[in-house]
Amino acid sequence: MFLRWPPVPLLLSLIVSPAWSVHNRGDEFEQPVSQPHIVFVLVDDQGFRDVGYHGSEIKTPNIDWLAAQGVKLENYYVQPLCSPSRSQLMTGRYQIHTGLQHSIIRATQPNCLPLENVTLPQKLKEAGYSTHMVGKWHLGFYKRGCLPTQRGFDTFFGSLLGSGDYYSHYKCEGPGMCGYDLYEGEEAAWEQDRGLYSTVMFTRKAVSILANHNPHRQPLFLYLAYQAVHSPLQVPAHYLERYKGIPNPHRRKYAAMVSCLDEAIHNLTQALKRFGYYDNTVIVYSTDNGGQPLAGGSNWPLRGSKATYWEGGIRGVGFVHSPLLVKKGSKCRSLVHITDWFPTLVTLGGGTLDEDLNLDGYDVWEAISEGRSSPRLDILHNIDPIYVKAKNGSWKAGYGLWNTAIQAALRVGHWKLLTGVPGYSDWVPPQTFSNQRLTTRHHNERVRWDRGKSVWLFNITADPYERVDLSQRYPHIVKKMLMRLVQYNKTAVPVRYPTKDLRSNPQYNGGVWGPWYKDEKQQREEEEEEGYNNLFMSHLGKRRWKNKSKNKKLKRKAEH
Repeated sequence: MFLRWPPVPLLLSLIVSPAWSVHNRGDEFEQPVSQPHIVFVLVDDQGFRDVGYHGSEIKTPNIDWLAAQGVKLENYYVQPLCSPSRSQLMTGRYQIHTGLQHSIIRATQPNCLPLENVTLPQKLKEAGYSTHMVGKWHLGFYKRGCLPTQRGFDTFFGSLLGSGDYYSHYKCEGPGMCGYDLYEGEEAAWEQDRGLYSTVMFTRKAVSILANHNPHRQPLFLYLAYQAVHSPLQVPAHYLERYKGIPNPHRRKYAAMVSCLDEAIHNLTQALKRFGYYDNTVIVYSTDNGGQPLAGGSNWPLRGSKATYWEGGIRGVGFVHSPLLVKKGSKCRSLVHITDWFPTLVTLGGGTLDEDLNLDGYDVWEAISEGRSSPRLDILHNIDPIYVKAKNGSWKAGYGLWNTAIQAALRVGHWKLLTGVPGYSDWVPPQTFSNQRLTTRHHNERVRWDRGKSVWLFNITADPYERVDLSQRYPHIVKKMLMRLVQYNKTAVPVRYPTKDLRSNPQYNGGVWGPWYKDEKQQREEEEEEGYNNLFMSHLGKRRWKNKSKNKKLKRKAEH
């Protein structure tokens, strides 16, 4: 498929509605609302190196410009996987406090972001914002109450699952478990689907939302969560032409996908300017986790990849761009975590933060905008009590304080502690992508897991690439950090990771991935309704039978 973006002025003129065009002309000299508009762009699986300003061969001029004119977050952390990062963004809480400590939320599980957790859009809505989501949800959908429009968003257009085909929007979770995954609100978006590449489609929808909202009358929160650049590696053909010099096919497609994303960011920025938002808008750009080298991503020179607790899995690409920033064109080296966006954006939007929210995030706006010290001094990357694959992990290795078989990661100041099996631990240099098959490339940075280790300690400030393990040299630091893990673990709630529910199969839902679960009350109500319907139909059938018999008798009398 060969898709070209239309010129931005033409694209915007096609999307803006006539009603808003007339309305906008009347309001062009109005003062903007006092609360800033907030646009949060979340990108999927973009590696630490996969942006121009980190030295990549991938060209991202629009992202680079926004970052250069804003504040680059160079000590910014996310989670190693999709659902964990999204849950912490939406709630401002660590995974141990939502029960989502293990893996991701899978399409076939009766699981979602717990309903008792207040979300970021709910708090912004309370503060008077119009709230909209476009793109990937991946926080569960097994029942209606889990859907984005039930969790604080006025509108939703996008996908519920973690990945899928960029054009057809279909996803298979196994043999015979395939379905359609594109939604408008709470219904499948069959009528809105034109087979567009999702990066283009989501950007057009976002621009349409901007075009049809009055920025002078109500603040807007737009959460734009791109599917890109997650696998499968798909992209309009003309973007590949720019990267003919990259021999590795995965890297070449991945680079093209990033370039398409960069154009999308340009079109979004132009729309913010054209429709009167830009001067009073805060744009946040963030990855959800590190890149996956086997799918073309690069985290060099960091160690590890997506799905690991090495820096390559959790050090995020992030920046804030806004005319409202005090120190534009700077770098923020203070510690910032994805949970911090909840209190930061709610406070920025004039909302309230109640104590019973029990947030793990901090308001870091002054650290970002003015260059002040961050209130954050530590990060609990996670404690996963289900993932206990370290064969040599033990209470003894944890000085009797902690079972080091458990996968856990903690950052305190300069120090980072890892226990259990943190995940794939190689450093993957750019030269690796020169080979046609990345999976067969054995470079000299490979680390084997049969060395019997289950505890690591690094000074991340001095050694950001995690090359020098200091756990044997500083056992007292290890003990202090293990005690911190113990304290955190006391506050953890039980893990929510239910088994597969066969009722989730799209074939039972019209070929669409969507809510399938009914609690006892819903089931009882539906059974009662079905009972009434059956009773009514039975009664109606009897009346029809009596009328039919009566007519036959009258007919026989008439014949005689």
